[in-house]
This record gives sequence, structure tokens and C-alpha cells, in this order.
Amino acid sequence: MNFCILGAGSWGTAMAVHLIQLGHGVTLAPRRMEQALSMASSRENTDYLPGVSLDQNLQIGCETRPVVMEADVLLFACPSKALRETCRQVAQYGNDAWNIRSFLALCKGLEPETFLLPHEVLSEELGEDASVGYLSGPTYARDVAIGKPAAVVIATTGDVSLQTQIQTALSSDSLRAYGSDDVRGVGLGSCLKNVYAIAVGISDGLNLGDNARAALLTRSLHEMVSLGQALGGRPETFYGLSGFGDLVATCTGDWSRNRNLGLSIGRGKQAATVISEQRSVVEGFAATDCFHSLCKAKDLEAPILSEIKAILHEGKSPPEALNSLMNRELKRESKKPFATG
Repeated sequence: MNFCILGAGSWGTAMAVHLIQLGHGVTLAPRRMEQALSMASSRENTDYLPGVSLDQNLQIGCETRPVVMEADVLLFACPSKALRETCRQVAQYGNDAWNIRSFLALCKGLEPETFLLPHEVLSEELGEDASVGYLSGPTYARDVAIGKPAAVVIATTGDVSLQTQIQTALSSDSLRAYGSDDVRGVGLGSCLKNVYAIAVGISDGLNLGDNARAALLTRSLHEMVSLGQALGGRPETFYGLSGFGDLVATCTGDWSRNRNLGLSIGRGKQAATVISEQRSVVEGFAATDCFHSLCKAKDLEAPILSEIKAILHEGKSPPEALNSLMNRELKRESKKPFATG
């Protein structure tokens, strides 16, 4: 298969390294011309994945038209806030990109202005009949690039046989791909887990201990399933790779940008200051605000998310937020994952 990856952050680059090792045709397209030139000459992504060599067969491009012309599958590895504009650039050359059979989002965040999930943006800009979806799961980019074992889920609309072909093309001795038809659930899980990774980071930054982390992870999973189901996903999806799997990885990995944002806040830094110092996008920062607005509109209870929103966007201190959570009205541990009000 021929793959084109738009965006050369750590995850987009890692997927390019993985796919080229499997013998596929791969073109990696950084968003900045200077980055493309640097990577083409050094055969390394020194900005986002230093120390990992790029195979000579990996094509590095920047202009949209030539990089999409021979692609069978187009992977969007740009930040979610840039997804619509990237789609529009692709759509300009629809007649030239006649061979593309599926569009998959690697990004994990809502569009801030519309609260749309990535697959919804793809459909709006590339056509309702297009096969769109996600490649998601607990995947630390460097580990994937160097061949450590990992598993992902691919969720797509349209032809199941096409999904199976892509699933087979992605899989290897080090990366196992699972299929799903719950596109919305996979998209929601991949976004929601970032919110709770910030929460766990704050807990760790406050040195609240292992008991607090375990309790917070457990209640975060419950809340994620509740919200995910209420917003249109299937409950079982949130116990899978794009839900629980990604939640655990993002909440505990030292590489996690969202967890590290929380760590810095727990240690006394302001969220806006940390965000301004980041080279890579911390998707959970904007996603928290988006999901909080959706919860208010639909009268959904999400106490952890609400407190993280207050910390990130309203200046509430982490100790105050902790006090609010610990002193909520007592209740039974629900057998059902969803509650309103």
C-alpha cells in the first residue's frame, strides 16, 4: 500500500518509520518547508523524534499536490486545530488524488470552534461518501519507531474489507492492529483521555500518592465511559485500546504532554505559562473546555472534568479542586456507567 502522512510530529514520523520498515510506499509531509528540507538532508526528525534514523526509501515532501497523488491511504498527523485547513488543501487536488481510498486521523482533539470530532471534520471537507476514521490507541511514538510491542485500533466508515486491508498493512511482529466500526466511540475516547491525563498529572505533581492516583484513574474511566456513551459512543469501546488503553498510557507515561502539563500545574506553574513553552500541542487543554461546554448543553455530570476545566481556564487552585471532589455528596458506586444532572 502507499501511505501519505500529513504532519511530521513525533507520532506521524513514528508511523512513517514503522510503515516503511514493512515495505510500503510512504511519503511524510511536514507542515513547514524548512523542516522538510532538514529531514530530507539529515534523515532524522531532530525536532520531534531525535535519534531515530529515517530510511532512504522514505519520501519527504511538503507541497500537498505531489505528496497525495499516489497515496492509497492518507493519514492526518497534524494538530486537531489545523485539521480542517489541511483537509481543504487536500480537497483542492481531489482530481489528482484519485487513488486515495481512506482518510484516517491520527490527531486526538476536538475542533475548538465547532466541537466536532476529527472524523466529522474529515467528512465535512472531503465528502460524506469518503471512508474516514481513526488510527488510535496507547502508542508512545518512540517505542513504535524502534519496534517495541504495541497495539492500535483502526475505526473507519464504509467498506469493511478496505478496513481489513489497512489493518493487515499496518500489522507486524511489533504492532498489532484491531478493527472497529465504532468510529465515534474511538474518536471520543482518544480525546477524552487527554483530560484525565492532565488530572492524574496534577495529582502526581501535588504528591498525593499511589492511592489517590489509583482512585482517580478508576473514577476517570467511569466518567469517560459515562460521557462517551452519552455523546454517542458504545460503552465497550471505552474499555478497549482507544479508551482504557490510551487512558492508562497517557496518564502514566513520562512522555505524555497532557500528564506533564498536569505535573507542572501541580507543582505550582500556571497552565497558560506551560502551554506557551510547549513546542508540541497539548490537546487536552482545549478539549477540556470543549467537553465542558458539551456537558453543560446536554446536562451531563462530569465532576473530574469540571474541576480540571476550572483549574485550566478559570484559575482555580488544584487544592481547591481536590477539596471540591473529595467533599461531593456521598453515593453508591454505580453499576451503570452513565448518570445525568
